[in-house]
Amino acid sequence: MTDPELTAERGQGTGVWPLIRTERAALAADLAELTGEQWATPSLCAGLTVREVLAHLTAGASLNTVRWFAGVIRCRFDFDKQVAVRLAEQLGADPAETLARFRRVVPSTTKPPLPAIAMLGETLVHGEDIRRPLGIRHDYPVGVVTRVAEYYRGSDLVVVAKKRIEGLRLAADDGPFTTGSGPVVSGPTMALVMAMTGRETYCDDLEGDGVELLRDRCRTP
Repeated sequence: MTDPELTAERGQGTGVWPLIRTERAALAADLAELTGEQWATPSLCAGLTVREVLAHLTAGASLNTVRWFAGVIRCRFDFDKQVAVRLAEQLGADPAETLARFRRVVPSTTKPPLPAIAMLGETLVHGEDIRRPLGIRHDYPVGVVTRVAEYYRGSDLVVVAKKRIEGLRLAADDGPFTTGSGPVVSGPTMALVMAMTGRETYCDDLEGDGVELLRDRCRTP
Protein backbone atom coordinates (compact mmCIF):
# COMPACT_ATOMS: atom_id res chain seq x y z
CA MET A 1 0.00 0.00 0.00
CA THR A 2 1.38 3.40 -0.96
CA ASP A 3 1.49 6.24 1.53
CA PRO A 4 -1.43 8.15 -0.07
CA GLU A 5 -3.57 5.01 0.07
CA LEU A 6 -2.68 4.43 3.69
CA THR A 7 -3.52 8.02 4.51
CA ALA A 8 -6.88 7.72 2.77
CA GLU A 9 -7.74 4.52 4.62
CA ARG A 10 -6.84 6.08 7.96
CA GLY A 11 -8.93 9.13 7.16
CA GLN A 12 -11.90 6.97 6.23
CA GLY A 13 -11.45 4.91 9.38
CA THR A 14 -11.59 8.02 11.54
CA GLY A 15 -15.07 8.79 10.23
CA VAL A 16 -16.30 5.19 10.28
CA TRP A 17 -15.57 4.23 13.90
CA PRO A 18 -18.27 6.48 15.42
CA LEU A 19 -20.78 4.80 13.08
CA ILE A 20 -19.61 1.37 14.19
CA ARG A 21 -19.95 2.33 17.86
CA THR A 22 -23.47 3.65 17.27
CA GLU A 23 -24.60 0.49 15.51
CA ARG A 24 -23.00 -1.80 18.10
CA ALA A 25 -24.71 0.10 20.92
CA ALA A 26 -28.06 -0.09 19.13
CA LEU A 27 -27.69 -3.84 18.67
CA ALA A 28 -26.78 -4.36 22.33
CA ALA A 29 -29.88 -2.39 23.35
CA ASP A 30 -32.11 -4.43 21.04
CA LEU A 31 -30.89 -7.68 22.61
CA ALA A 32 -31.13 -6.65 26.25
CA GLU A 33 -34.42 -8.44 26.98
CA LEU A 34 -34.10 -11.61 24.92
CA THR A 35 -35.32 -14.89 26.36
CA GLY A 36 -33.20 -18.03 26.37
CA GLU A 37 -35.24 -19.38 23.48
CA GLN A 38 -34.62 -16.23 21.44
CA TRP A 39 -30.87 -16.45 22.04
CA ALA A 40 -30.97 -19.97 20.57
CA THR A 41 -32.83 -18.84 17.43
CA PRO A 42 -31.05 -19.75 14.17
CA SER A 43 -29.59 -16.61 12.63
CA LEU A 44 -29.29 -15.82 8.94
CA CYS A 45 -25.58 -16.64 9.21
CA ALA A 46 -25.58 -20.30 8.20
CA GLY A 47 -25.15 -22.71 11.09
CA LEU A 48 -24.98 -20.07 13.82
CA THR A 49 -27.50 -19.05 16.45
CA VAL A 50 -28.26 -15.46 17.36
CA ARG A 51 -26.01 -15.80 20.40
CA GLU A 52 -23.14 -17.22 18.36
CA VAL A 53 -23.29 -14.42 15.80
CA LEU A 54 -23.05 -11.87 18.61
CA ALA A 55 -20.00 -13.70 19.98
CA HIS A 56 -18.51 -13.60 16.48
CA LEU A 57 -18.94 -9.82 16.41
CA THR A 58 -17.24 -9.58 19.79
CA ALA A 59 -14.35 -11.68 18.51
CA GLY A 60 -13.88 -9.40 15.51
CA ALA A 61 -13.71 -6.36 17.77
CA SER A 62 -11.15 -8.07 20.03
CA LEU A 63 -8.58 -9.23 17.47
CA ASN A 64 -5.71 -7.05 16.34
CA THR A 65 -3.53 -7.94 13.37
CA VAL A 66 -0.90 -9.76 15.45
CA ARG A 67 -3.45 -11.95 17.28
CA TRP A 68 -5.31 -12.60 14.05
CA PHE A 69 -2.19 -13.83 12.24
CA ALA A 70 -1.15 -15.88 15.27
CA GLY A 71 -4.54 -17.58 15.24
CA VAL A 72 -4.38 -18.25 11.51
CA ILE A 73 -0.99 -19.91 11.91
CA ARG A 74 -2.19 -21.92 14.91
CA CYS A 75 -5.19 -23.10 12.86
CA ARG A 76 -2.87 -23.95 9.93
CA PHE A 77 -4.50 -21.37 7.67
CA ASP A 78 -7.94 -22.92 8.11
CA PHE A 79 -9.86 -19.63 8.26
CA ASP A 80 -13.18 -21.27 9.15
CA LYS A 81 -11.52 -22.97 12.11
CA GLN A 82 -10.02 -19.66 13.18
CA VAL A 83 -13.48 -18.06 13.14
CA ALA A 84 -14.93 -20.93 15.17
CA VAL A 85 -12.13 -20.82 17.75
CA ARG A 86 -12.42 -17.07 18.26
CA LEU A 87 -16.21 -17.27 18.50
CA ALA A 88 -15.93 -19.93 21.21
CA GLU A 89 -13.54 -17.70 23.14
CA GLN A 90 -16.17 -14.95 23.33
CA LEU A 91 -19.33 -17.01 23.85
CA GLY A 92 -19.19 -17.04 27.64
CA ALA A 93 -21.03 -19.30 30.05
CA ASP A 94 -24.54 -18.04 29.22
CA PRO A 95 -26.34 -15.44 27.07
CA ALA A 96 -25.96 -12.74 29.73
CA GLU A 97 -22.19 -13.11 29.56
CA THR A 98 -22.26 -13.17 25.76
CA LEU A 99 -24.09 -9.85 25.77
CA ALA A 100 -21.85 -8.38 28.49
CA ARG A 101 -18.75 -9.22 26.46
CA PHE A 102 -20.26 -7.56 23.39
CA ARG A 103 -21.13 -4.43 25.37
CA ARG A 104 -17.52 -4.14 26.47
CA VAL A 105 -16.32 -3.95 22.86
CA VAL A 106 -18.87 -1.37 21.71
CA PRO A 107 -16.23 1.42 21.78
CA SER A 108 -13.38 -0.81 20.54
CA THR A 109 -11.32 0.22 17.52
CA THR A 110 -9.39 -3.05 17.54
CA LYS A 111 -9.70 -4.99 14.30
CA PRO A 112 -8.13 -7.72 12.19
CA PRO A 113 -6.22 -6.65 9.07
CA LEU A 114 -9.31 -5.20 7.39
CA PRO A 115 -10.35 -1.65 6.53
CA ALA A 116 -12.65 0.01 9.04
CA ILE A 117 -15.46 0.12 6.48
CA ALA A 118 -15.38 -3.69 6.41
CA MET A 119 -15.95 -3.68 10.16
CA LEU A 120 -18.96 -1.40 9.67
CA GLY A 121 -20.27 -3.82 7.06
CA GLU A 122 -19.83 -6.74 9.44
CA THR A 123 -21.70 -4.85 12.14
CA LEU A 124 -24.66 -4.01 9.91
CA VAL A 125 -24.90 -7.36 8.13
CA HIS A 126 -24.52 -9.50 11.24
CA GLY A 127 -26.88 -7.16 13.07
CA GLU A 128 -29.52 -8.04 10.49
CA ASP A 129 -28.53 -11.72 10.66
CA ILE A 130 -29.62 -11.45 14.29
CA ARG A 131 -32.56 -9.06 14.09
CA ARG A 132 -34.49 -10.44 11.12
CA PRO A 133 -35.14 -13.93 12.58
CA LEU A 134 -36.17 -12.29 15.86
CA GLY A 135 -38.58 -9.89 14.17
CA ILE A 136 -36.67 -6.85 15.44
CA ARG A 137 -36.80 -3.79 13.19
CA HIS A 138 -34.00 -1.25 13.18
CA ASP A 139 -33.86 1.95 11.16
CA TYR A 140 -30.39 2.31 9.66
CA PRO A 141 -29.40 5.78 8.43
CA VAL A 142 -29.47 5.52 4.66
CA GLY A 143 -26.15 7.36 4.38
CA VAL A 144 -24.46 4.76 6.56
CA VAL A 145 -25.93 1.84 4.64
CA THR A 146 -24.98 3.50 1.34
CA ARG A 147 -21.32 3.64 2.45
CA VAL A 148 -21.43 -0.08 3.16
CA ALA A 149 -23.12 -0.81 -0.18
CA GLU A 150 -20.43 1.19 -1.99
CA TYR A 151 -17.77 -0.90 -0.24
CA TYR A 152 -19.33 -4.27 -0.98
CA ARG A 153 -20.00 -3.54 -4.64
CA GLY A 154 -16.25 -3.49 -5.27
CA SER A 155 -15.05 -6.14 -2.85
CA ASP A 156 -14.96 -9.90 -2.32
CA LEU A 157 -12.52 -9.54 0.59
CA VAL A 158 -14.63 -10.62 3.58
CA VAL A 159 -17.61 -12.05 1.74
CA VAL A 160 -18.31 -12.58 -1.95
CA ALA A 161 -20.31 -9.55 -3.04
CA LYS A 162 -18.69 -8.04 -6.13
CA LYS A 163 -18.85 -11.36 -7.99
CA ARG A 164 -22.41 -12.05 -6.82
CA ILE A 165 -23.78 -8.88 -8.43
CA GLU A 166 -21.76 -9.07 -11.65
CA GLY A 167 -23.93 -8.36 -14.70
CA LEU A 168 -26.75 -6.84 -12.65
CA ARG A 169 -27.84 -3.27 -12.09
CA LEU A 170 -28.63 -2.54 -8.46
CA ALA A 171 -30.64 0.59 -7.65
CA ALA A 172 -31.79 1.71 -4.22
CA ASP A 173 -35.27 3.20 -3.93
CA ASP A 174 -34.55 4.94 -0.62
CA GLY A 175 -31.15 6.48 -1.32
CA PRO A 176 -28.54 7.29 -3.97
CA PHE A 177 -26.89 3.88 -4.32
CA THR A 178 -26.67 2.45 -7.85
CA THR A 179 -24.14 0.15 -9.46
CA GLY A 180 -23.60 -2.07 -12.45
CA SER A 181 -25.48 -2.71 -15.66
CA GLY A 182 -27.83 -5.44 -16.77
CA PRO A 183 -31.12 -6.76 -15.37
CA VAL A 184 -32.36 -4.46 -12.63
CA VAL A 185 -32.61 -5.26 -8.93
CA SER A 186 -34.20 -2.45 -6.91
CA GLY A 187 -35.35 -1.91 -3.36
CA PRO A 188 -34.18 -0.62 0.03
CA THR A 189 -30.43 -0.12 0.34
CA MET A 190 -30.22 -2.45 3.34
CA ALA A 191 -31.99 -5.23 1.45
CA LEU A 192 -29.54 -4.77 -1.44
CA VAL A 193 -26.59 -5.01 0.97
CA MET A 194 -27.95 -8.17 2.56
CA ALA A 195 -28.63 -9.80 -0.82
CA MET A 196 -25.17 -8.73 -2.05
CA THR A 197 -23.69 -10.61 0.89
CA GLY A 198 -25.69 -13.77 0.22
CA ARG A 199 -28.80 -13.47 2.41
CA GLU A 200 -31.45 -14.96 0.14
CA THR A 201 -34.44 -13.98 2.27
CA TYR A 202 -33.82 -10.29 1.50
CA CYS A 203 -34.51 -10.95 -2.17
CA ASP A 204 -38.16 -11.01 -1.08
CA ASP A 205 -37.80 -7.26 -0.41
CA LEU A 206 -36.45 -6.55 -3.90
CA GLU A 207 -38.00 -6.06 -7.35
CA GLY A 208 -36.85 -6.23 -10.95
CA ASP A 209 -35.86 -8.61 -13.71
CA GLY A 210 -32.58 -9.49 -11.98
CA VAL A 211 -33.98 -10.58 -8.63
CA GLU A 212 -34.24 -14.30 -9.42
CA LEU A 213 -30.68 -14.42 -10.76
CA LEU A 214 -29.47 -12.73 -7.60
CA ARG A 215 -31.54 -15.15 -5.52
CA ASP A 216 -29.90 -18.10 -7.26
CA ARG A 217 -26.48 -16.64 -6.58
CA CYS A 218 -27.33 -16.20 -2.91
CA ARG A 219 -27.89 -19.96 -2.73
CA THR A 220 -24.32 -20.60 -3.93
CA PRO A 221 -21.69 -20.42 -1.16
